[in-house]
Amino acid sequence: MVAPAEIEPISNDIDDKNTRRSYEQLRENIIDRDQVSATNTLYELLRQGRSKVEILSETVRTHAPFTHVPYHQKIDQGIVRFVNNDHCLLSGGATLRLENYMSKQFEFLPLAQTVWYVPTGLDIWNQLKGRMPGHYSRRVYDASKYPEGPLAPEVHWQDEQPNLIDGSFDNGVHDWLQLVERGDVSGSYRQWLGLWEDTDRRKDLLANTVFAGLIDVQDRMMYNRSFTTGHKSFRARAAVELGNRIGWDNAHHVIYATVPDLAVGPRWYSGYEAACQVMINQLEEDKPASSLAATEVTDTDQMFFRQTQPLTEIEEESLIRMILREEEAAYFEAITMLLKAGRSPQAILDAVQIASARVILAIADPPAYSMPQHGYEYTNTLAWFFRTFEHPHKTKLLYIAANFVNQCARLIRDMPDYNYKTHHTSRFSKTLQARSFQPPEGSDQLSDRQLLNKIDESMMALDQDASVAYVEAYLVAGHERDSLVKILAMGAVKQGNDPHNQEIGLCMLEDYKRTTSSRGGELLMASARHTAGHQKYGDSLELYKRYAESMDIQVQANGDLAKNEDQIEAFVDDIDVYLEPNDGGTPKALD
Repeated sequence: MVAPAEIEPISNDIDDKNTRRSYEQLRENIIDRDQVSATNTLYELLRQGRSKVEILSETVRTHAPFTHVPYHQKIDQGIVRFVNNDHCLLSGGATLRLENYMSKQFEFLPLAQTVWYVPTGLDIWNQLKGRMPGHYSRRVYDASKYPEGPLAPEVHWQDEQPNLIDGSFDNGVHDWLQLVERGDVSGSYRQWLGLWEDTDRRKDLLANTVFAGLIDVQDRMMYNRSFTTGHKSFRARAAVELGNRIGWDNAHHVIYATVPDLAVGPRWYSGYEAACQVMINQLEEDKPASSLAATEVTDTDQMFFRQTQPLTEIEEESLIRMILREEEAAYFEAITMLLKAGRSPQAILDAVQIASARVILAIADPPAYSMPQHGYEYTNTLAWFFRTFEHPHKTKLLYIAANFVNQCARLIRDMPDYNYKTHHTSRFSKTLQARSFQPPEGSDQLSDRQLLNKIDESMMALDQDASVAYVEAYLVAGHERDSLVKILAMGAVKQGNDPHNQEIGLCMLEDYKRTTSSRGGELLMASARHTAGHQKYGDSLELYKRYAESMDIQVQANGDLAKNEDQIEAFVDDIDVYLEPNDGGTPKALD
């Protein structure tokens, strides 16, 4: 299939004829949904010396028109059904963030996982209607109904031209956010593009773009299947990081892939509204005389955000327990009191992250990771937002993060297998402590390298409890942490067919490196458990195995790995290949 006309032309900066032909071939591979050919074309581009950033840019340029949906929900035969969020852009952003975690021989593996996935991620709307194959149509697509081949992906939101902004930049942002709130997709996108032309204020516009995603979070989980899951902020972060690396003057396709979706419904702002009411009525010095009074602009939120005092051990553990066990009023009041006592919003968020990690550590059934993993990624994205941008409403977002994690905790407490047909006993105890796993017999006699091998082996075998137990044994033994972090990152990257999942394991590693909490080891344990436990699709190791073969890395355990049922001693000869720099090279094509 020839690449559709809706795709932007290949960058003019690419002037080599052979390279342009390779990128045209990559486009056709993606539109044809041919994963094997797409990765082989990727390897050809790498052999030509093309950079990861350039390849990511052209990959986003190809999928940008086809990864939007008309709405993230649809009423089907009278039943409300969820319409999923795009993972192609998220995978591209994760590829950049994983660069510092990969050894030389595996430096291209995250990029390969992205290119492997993108052909399956186009036009989610029509996939869910069973009109074309892909990641989301595994249960509904019937190829026999399309004897001439599957339909081409559809463009649901066209690219637009910028509005002329009449008035100040700040008023223009206000108008844009109202258009987003009202669900005016095309109008809000045109307004955003008009604001983008003010080059001096681009970072402010990006801050508000991420903010618009962070305030849009569902207000319930039980008995729901339709959520925002924080995805709009995750995709906005990926766009910021991709645009920064590509260069914004050459990244319009990244903007097109991201900004329209912020206004696509449904949108939930009730959590943020609650945070605003707490700020106005409990933290502002001058309380409003009436709910009808005009909104006063103050710097109270920024004043609280500048606080730097850490939480005490007791304060942190108490807040964690409240988020996991209590109703909204309790942990909202606790956050408010901590802010009034001068505690740092970043330290409060670090405690929220530990609570989120404990939810992950309490999960046993793979489908049950669905919402808790998004809850954790929300806290990670919020921590990144705190570090990256100035914004007048950052402190309020703590309440949304705590509420998100509390929703996840209650979901796993009351429906631990995330199965509406059955209910099992909760794994949460009534007096929840930091989870402890039984150390494997003889683990105290193992060297650091032997423990790292056991961790890698347990994650590959999808043994959740063993993965966590060996990580805990490694931590208790006091071994250096950098090698552990690399093994956990590599474990996450091996798992393919939905690279959004590998991003979540990465989130916990990123936060471990910067957390102020003394309980940071729980983040490493949660990363291992998530990698072993999250929902897998098809043969989740297929791309990893193909990549290893393409790099002439000896693969062991050549049995049926589709469900990781074999006992895996080690998937490659030695974990040193994950830890130590190598000459590397570029992958070769495989049939």
